[in-house]
Amino acid sequence: MTSYRIAEAARLLGVSDDTVRRWIDQGALPVTGDSPTRIPGDALAEHARRAAEAPADGSDRLTSARNRFTGLVTRVQVDGVMAQVDIQAGPHRVVSLMSSEAVRELGLEPGSLAIAVVKATTVIVETPKEHP
Repeated sequence: MTSYRIAEAARLLGVSDDTVRRWIDQGALPVTGDSPTRIPGDALAEHARRAAEAPADGSDRLTSARNRFTGLVTRVQVDGVMAQVDIQAGPHRVVSLMSSEAVRELGLEPGSLAIAVVKATTVIVETPKEHP
């Protein structure tokens, strides 16, 4: 069975080592029988899946989007009609291009809490930096 050290689990979940230790102490994450510092892979995967589920937001909207990133606005760059908004959601940086009007209506500024909802039908292709 695959298992992960606390530091590895923390990196994979985007939290600190101390948070993972707290979850272990609270019984939210089990440890392997042979080591109190290793977390079974299947338990870690289940914890990550539960943590990624979007909490109910209390609105009366239904959506087909499943990727919701809650984070802090770190940058707003307005240039005429369009704007770029950067959101830091845990270890993920999400960049949104939207109208300047939308930025004003939503009151987006560095330090604002925001939720990026991603619904994509496009596949992005990447290559290594050094390729033949």
